Amino acid sequence: MGSEENRSKVRDLIAAIDDSRVDALMQGAFDLHVHSGPSIMARQIDHFQAVEQAAAAGMKGILFKDHHYSVSPIIPIMERLLGDLDVAMYGGLVLNNSTGGFNPHVVDSVLKHGAKIIWMPTAHSANHIRSNFRKSRLASNVALKEPKMLSVVDDRGGIIDPVKEILDSIAEFDAILSSGHLHVWEIWKLFEEAKSRGVNRLIVNHPMYGLHFTYDDIKEIAETFEALIEQSACLYIDSRFNVYEPELLAEHIRAAGVAHSSIGSDLGQVDNPTPVEGMRQAIKLCLALGFSEDEVRIMVRDNPAKLVGASVE
Repeated sequence: MGSEENRSKVRDLIAAIDDSRVDALMQGAFDLHVHSGPSIMARQIDHFQAVEQAAAAGMKGILFKDHHYSVSPIIPIMERLLGDLDVAMYGGLVLNNSTGGFNPHVVDSVLKHGAKIIWMPTAHSANHIRSNFRKSRLASNVALKEPKMLSVVDDRGGIIDPVKEILDSIAEFDAILSSGHLHVWEIWKLFEEAKSRGVNRLIVNHPMYGLHFTYDDIKEIAETFEALIEQSACLYIDSRFNVYEPELLAEHIRAAGVAHSSIGSDLGQVDNPTPVEGMRQAIKLCLALGFSEDEVRIMVRDNPAKLVGASVE
């Protein structure tokens, strides 16, 4: 069956999914990959709107991710103003050059501000820069200084001392460690060091996109480190970031297994679906690809809730 024929078949299956099933699966869902604003990158909604839209859809939690600053310090203000919407709000820090890179003092500070997650470098990781030689999808609205390429390993393949100190802080606060946009080889090294230092909450974002994972890597990292493998909805649904045939989502999920998988929207950019709409499209796609409602609920509610330490009613 050809690619276009596959797409047509999947579109027909998606069209047959009743919206009420999606509505039900959105209840209590968590999106741990929301790119709202303000940001130096173009965003279509701000953090407040993201919470309001999540609440309207019946969701119970969202995690804000910006590549160049931490939302964590303003979350108490947002909770005061939006707390009655009953949506848990989480922030973290991406260790790009613009936030201090591998600076243990910055990480210590943001964790004491309540950060839930520390992402390894994204746009400024050596792997990301090398993998985006022609064009980066993480373009800013303003010109930033030429980045220093960041890697968690030294020239002998050992984890560098500042990263070890950062891992100790993550363990101390029982925060989440994300592999960011590191190369899969770096991630193996990082997660081995992290586990040895008591880090228990691990996540890999979009492993097949830019991180050079194989299916075996996905399976082995998920099982070896009990890591959550998050698939980005935007890569499979109707968005300008759609780089995969929709049916590949099933293969990528099954490489880790539903028990180790989650779905985040990875949305909030202009000219794209909103994070809520992205989650809805991803749920429909999963159902169309043969995942049961219970399996989808595990990926959009149970697994992400467990990672952030939230209870599921």
